[in-house]
Amino acid sequence: MFRKAQLLIAIIGITMLVACQTTKEHDMLTTTNATPILEFESFSHYQRLTQDLLVNHRYFLSNQTDDELAANMPFEVKPRKQLNVSKGIILVHGLGDSPFSFVDLASSLANEGFLVRTILLSGHGTKPGDMLDASYKDWQLLLERHVRLLKTEVDDVYLGGFSTGGNLVTSYALRDDDIQGLVLISPGFKSDTALASLAPIAAWFKDWLYKGQPQGYKNSARYMTMPTNGLAQYYHTSDIVMDQLEDAVYKKPTFIAISEDDSVLDTNAIKSVFNHSFNNKNNRLLYFSNHQTVEEEGVSVINSYRPEFRISNMSHMGLLFSPDNPHYGVDGSQRVCNNGQAQQDARARCENGSEVWYSAWGHQEPNKVHARLTFNPSYNRMIDEIKSVLVVTE
Repeated sequence: MFRKAQLLIAIIGITMLVACQTTKEHDMLTTTNATPILEFESFSHYQRLTQDLLVNHRYFLSNQTDDELAANMPFEVKPRKQLNVSKGIILVHGLGDSPFSFVDLASSLANEGFLVRTILLSGHGTKPGDMLDASYKDWQLLLERHVRLLKTEVDDVYLGGFSTGGNLVTSYALRDDDIQGLVLISPGFKSDTALASLAPIAAWFKDWLYKGQPQGYKNSARYMTMPTNGLAQYYHTSDIVMDQLEDAVYKKPTFIAISEDDSVLDTNAIKSVFNHSFNNKNNRLLYFSNHQTVEEEGVSVINSYRPEFRISNMSHMGLLFSPDNPHYGVDGSQRVCNNGQAQQDARARCENGSEVWYSAWGHQEPNKVHARLTFNPSYNRMIDEIKSVLVVTE
């Protein structure tokens, strides 16, 4: 009985990696057995294959099918007024997310001379049930093939990733000395749940530990529930990269951004990894905190508390998006009201348009309703820090 309780606690903790909170009709929770896309001749060919996959297998949440497809499609952004592009970067999204995660970052990097490409990991973009068959090995292969392709088109290849994607790109870069640098946003090196390693075991016995309740909540850019296998695949990526970082040092320029209040990551462990396993002189850790004020070598501290935006602290996903993002920004169309609030009416008040504050999952204060923070008020500062790390020149 005690071990079962431990298992349940572990899975509930890492389930927050995708902010699981709702389910739709039963069809969303069954797999379509879609074949992963691992072979393609060009990036445009990969896009066509992915579009066919999404059209044939996606469970559309609304009648805005074109918008939903666009949010989940891999995309490419080229630098303006630059005929010969020498630098390229591949950006890899997190568990349950989509290429939309990088709609702002891709544009910012392209403005600095990068050819930017995003990819869609198998099991994503269609419906949560397709994560029942997802495998981190397919994710590794997909990244490998895109790197191989990009190497034929640019001189210098960089990689970037968010959360689980951060694990995948770091693991790859540690094996391929041709990768010239990393951009890691909330990298999922280590979960803050000590028993996360039980997820692969749980996946053998139960497809879903939490399906949620139908509440009419829709988000076309990410899944809002996740089968146990998805959590298991995240754990595998975490376990692999942490094993590599115990024995290896990454010597190329690396930028990392994390929040002290991240509800799903062990940020102290990630800071330790940054200090001991990444040793380039240009490295920078951007650390959002309400408590730390003294900056360490290679660390820039930003105060998470921003009352002018009604922000109490920084969230796991909020780092990615500009305040101007039309979906997740200050005036964005998406408000994530399920934020672990204990008050019974907190979510209803949020969904009804009441004034809210914003925070990481689970943050609570008396007489305040907190929605999830989905944008970064210091986004431009983050881009400047990335530029300083990658030594971007005009």
